[in-house]
Amino acid sequence: MDVLADLLERARARGGVFAVSTLRAPWGIALGDGLPLSVHVAVAGEVWLEIDDHPAVRLAPGDLALVGPGLAHRLVHAPGAPALSLEQVQTHRVPGTEATFLIDGPGATSSLVCGSYRFDGDVCSSLLAALPAVIHLTADELAAVRPLVDLLANEIARDAPGRATVLDRLLDVLLVQVLRIWFAKADDAAPAWYRALDHPEVGRALRLLHADPARRWRVDTLAAEVGLSRAAFARQFTARVGVAPLRYLTDWRMGLAAERLRDSDDPIGRIAHAVGYDNEFAFSVAFRRHYGAPPTAFRARLRLRLAS
Repeated sequence: MDVLADLLERARARGGVFAVSTLRAPWGIALGDGLPLSVHVAVAGEVWLEIDDHPAVRLAPGDLALVGPGLAHRLVHAPGAPALSLEQVQTHRVPGTEATFLIDGPGATSSLVCGSYRFDGDVCSSLLAALPAVIHLTADELAAVRPLVDLLANEIARDAPGRATVLDRLLDVLLVQVLRIWFAKADDAAPAWYRALDHPEVGRALRLLHADPARRWRVDTLAAEVGLSRAAFARQFTARVGVAPLRYLTDWRMGLAAERLRDSDDPIGRIAHAVGYDNEFAFSVAFRRHYGAPPTAFRARLRLRLAS
């Protein structure tokens, strides 16, 4: 079981906001804090990314920046340059296009592909929460996924049936690829559970939990599966993952249950058994403790939000 894939394949990008921009200096674009995740690719020229209380990041052609959840930021031609609001940028839309913009100044030209989107998938929230404010990857680091970036830019520029769905799926794939690259180079900055995958026993335990979350796992059965004593396993798992084994399992089960509540009309009892609970009552108690609402109310709230 690939734990990273198991997390990411359940993420659902929805309602993506995309743009391709040609920008001739002086220019600047200010992005608010309403979207949880943003990705910016410098196609040509020089781009600076500014976030309050963080050093400015220079994006060379081919570089990518992933900006973490809820962070207002600015894209500018030079550090400290004034920036237009998104509403002001809308006045620079190229006629006859949906998401192509031109800011036509007298200076040097830059080109950007930008996307911002939110997830419906709950099981990926802990992964996103572990991301730094900015992930900056260079063109050389992104060489293997350059065709994907080009495909994304081409799709943004088209007005074809199914465009929004295609863009959402492409951005899903781009996120997976970016996180793979970043985790590989992040070392201690990567999430604890990801680093723990390299540990022989703890990594195997994580894969077992993801492969069969409904099994009646106990600490001693997990320890036996990976060849450690109960005490040694519990100590090593907690130290490397940051939570105790059964707490990790509960969190994972609750995420899976929330996904089923969102995506299916399955009865609560069926969902309870699917994620490892003997009866609906025990599941509902655990679910309320985790999310602050019983499963039925949680499902109704999700459906209302998705319908809006």
